[in-house]
Amino acid sequence: MDGHAFTLAGASLIALPSGALYWEARNLLCVSDLHLGKALRRARAGEPPLPPYETRDTLTRLESDLRRTGAGTVICLGDSFDDAQAADALPEAEKLWVTRLQAGRRWVWIEGNHDPGPVDLGGAHLAELPNPPFTFRHIARRGQAGEVSGHYHPKMRLSLRGQSISRPAFLIDGDRVILPAYGTCTGGLSCDDPALTGLMRPEALAVLTGPVTHVLPMRRDAPRTGEGSRERRP
Repeated sequence: MDGHAFTLAGASLIALPSGALYWEARNLLCVSDLHLGKALRRARAGEPPLPPYETRDTLTRLESDLRRTGAGTVICLGDSFDDAQAADALPEAEKLWVTRLQAGRRWVWIEGNHDPGPVDLGGAHLAELPNPPFTFRHIARRGQAGEVSGHYHPKMRLSLRGQSISRPAFLIDGDRVILPAYGTCTGGLSCDDPALTGLMRPEALAVLTGPVTHVLPMRRDAPRTGEGSRERRP
């Protein structure tokens, strides 16, 4: 299977080029920060519009990963919806699409800071999920080991064919993996931001997503103004 294979807490995992994490021994697919309904939320708030296809594009890629892996369990690591109203406001066709993806699978929605409560869709709704040797949660905690989280939308720059390209990235060290945002039209936080360098060990790796994965040492320079900033809102 394409992607970067690595070991965390004694278990073998694969960081897929799409930004999903696959745990083959448990036939489990994990994604983070789908931010479904972001375009709807921005329109409701009177903010500059996003392409209206962002939710459909995210679900198309998720369906492709599920078909490719055959995963029987799906864990969504929080911020699956851009806010609680975005879940309610999804068009009926997209709600039915989510229902079809859930059919025959164990599906777990982890609470995020954008969607802190349950939504009116199938699956289990949990604050976090202990699944030894891992704990799946939205935001990483210092001093934790065997942790799988998201929230930060990490990104890193790659020099490719003479061009500097910023791509979403997994961050991996001996304690944890932080997933990139899976959703279309999500921003990102440069991996050399203190919020991330303070969490990751010095030997941490960045696995950049895209058509193929690229594995590089996680950059730890001081962040440069304007690079990789992530949209933040209360």
